[in-house]
Amino acid sequence: KTAYEIKECDWSSDVCSSDLEMVRLLVKAQEATAKTARKLFPVVNKANDQPTADLLTQRQDVHEKTAWMLRSLLEE
Repeated sequence: KTAYEIKECDWSSDVCSSDLEMVRLLVKAQEATAKTARKLFPVVNKANDQPTADLLTQRQDVHEKTAWMLRSLLEE
């Protein structure tokens, strides 16, 4: 079974619906952080602050990749 198929606790796999909810919340948090980084780009570009732009790019990549990996746990 995939994590998505398990609706309630299935002790044979140790995955509970509360686990899936936690993963959903983590996905939302990662996506929100990446979205915040994207919103900062205009400010950083206007200030011509390349080091901060590089940092934002790196952080955005990490959070987008993490969200993608977490979403894969919820797929059928």
